[in-house]
Amino acid sequence: MQGLLVAAVVLPLLGAAAALLPAPPGLRGSGPDQAVLRHGVTVTGAVLAATVVLTLGFDHDNPDAMQAESSVSWIPALGIRLHFGVDGVSLPLFVLTALLTFLCALYSYFKMPAGPRPQTFVALLLVLECGTLATFAVLDLMLFFLAFEMVLIPMYFLIARWGGEGRGPAAWKFILYTLLGSVVMLLGLLVVGLNAQGGPTFDMVELAEAHGAGLSHTTQVVAALAIGLGLAVKAPMWPLHSWLPDAHTAAPTVGSVLLAGVLLKMGTYGFVRILLPGVPEGAETFAPYLAAFAVVGIIYGSLACLALARRGARGDLKRLIAYSSVGHMGFVLLGIATLTHTGVNGALFANIAHGLITGLLFFLVGALKDRTGTTDMDTLAGTSGAALYGKAPRFGGLLAFGAVASLGLPGLAGFWGELLALLGAYHPAGGLSRPAFLVFMALGGLGTLLTAGYMLIVVRRVCMGDPEEPRPALASLRTVPDIRGYEFAAWTPLAVLTVLAGLWPAALLGLTDPAVQHLLPGVTR
Repeated sequence: MQGLLVAAVVLPLLGAAAALLPAPPGLRGSGPDQAVLRHGVTVTGAVLAATVVLTLGFDHDNPDAMQAESSVSWIPALGIRLHFGVDGVSLPLFVLTALLTFLCALYSYFKMPAGPRPQTFVALLLVLECGTLATFAVLDLMLFFLAFEMVLIPMYFLIARWGGEGRGPAAWKFILYTLLGSVVMLLGLLVVGLNAQGGPTFDMVELAEAHGAGLSHTTQVVAALAIGLGLAVKAPMWPLHSWLPDAHTAAPTVGSVLLAGVLLKMGTYGFVRILLPGVPEGAETFAPYLAAFAVVGIIYGSLACLALARRGARGDLKRLIAYSSVGHMGFVLLGIATLTHTGVNGALFANIAHGLITGLLFFLVGALKDRTGTTDMDTLAGTSGAALYGKAPRFGGLLAFGAVASLGLPGLAGFWGELLALLGAYHPAGGLSRPAFLVFMALGGLGTLLTAGYMLIVVRRVCMGDPEEPRPALASLRTVPDIRGYEFAAWTPLAVLTVLAGLWPAALLGLTDPAVQHLLPGVTR
């Protein structure tokens, strides 16, 4: 199993190199472009198969233990090792990354975004997968930083070369924000690793088991601030979120899916894996501030979405989904800030739910733009009283499903993460102010109502059609093709898993809860 985990991480990188080579004549199909796109599907499919085998071989009775672990010395003088492994915290994110990347490769095989050579596109997609998989599999702080940075370049080029209007400034904004945050995070990681008890070590397992032993309170506070800022940019936490709406709006469909479904999770994963167990005193010091910023993000994101959804605002549906991510990730950060098993489990569950639901929504919005040439809600709502339900009933029904899943409807995946995060805020960890967290809980609850408001407005205007809208009756929008076969193949897994996670939350919580209890041993609930 050790070799399987490393192979799953390395295979996309090898596939990226192979994608840039000329295709053998017998494998070209109708042309080299088709061959390289098929290559992307094959490599990501093989990685997904490896993660499924890894999951089946995982000891589900001991999810708190690191499994499929391998460790080789890399830089002995600094205690840096090539250390890999997964537990109940990282395995779901590892599988989610492999699944979303495969679905994006499959979708791109049939609907390649307009831009430069497909060879470069596939290579960048595979490098991005390698970096994200490595982020969730490595157990050394320096390797984590390298993997964390590895995803920036491919995502920058996916936005800048294959994106839509405004792609250049959006790509620069994305990389400048995240690079600046990463520099600050690196300083914090060095403070923790170089001041570790017993000598320098960057081993994340050793540092988590030490729980800050050997680090003074001041050192922990400084490290928590630096690491937290770097992770908060990627999360993204308000007010460090402003790169996100532009990046999502300009990115191609698969770029938006991976950005929302995977890259945002890297930041929140770092909070749980590194910050909470490694510098617990620093985490406790900043927990109230993290919670405050989280709930501001929840309310801010919801109000921004309501402003975009209203009639006459010329709101972009893709931008609305991007702002909704600010609010949803606010619940993840709120759960982490409670420093409780309940809250952190809720954060991890909400991570997976957001990846499934928002990934599906970005697929749908991208396909809607391909069909109609626009994501302007006023245009979409005003072209026909029947709107999507009358033009493309299966497409409209799936968009409505994604919307109600995003608003946290009970029985779907979005419900449990938000509920557990709010429950964690109701009973925060012992050293935190309960009255303050009750206020945060109330504001978070208000955010769920606002989320329901703007998502239902989207369903009413886009799926049902708004009878009060003017009817320009654009010829291009009179007919909208319904779901095609390849779209059905790419989107069905996300819809099915959203339902399964909502009806059977114990499948995921059974993995995360023992691991969270191991990472936070001093917490009673």
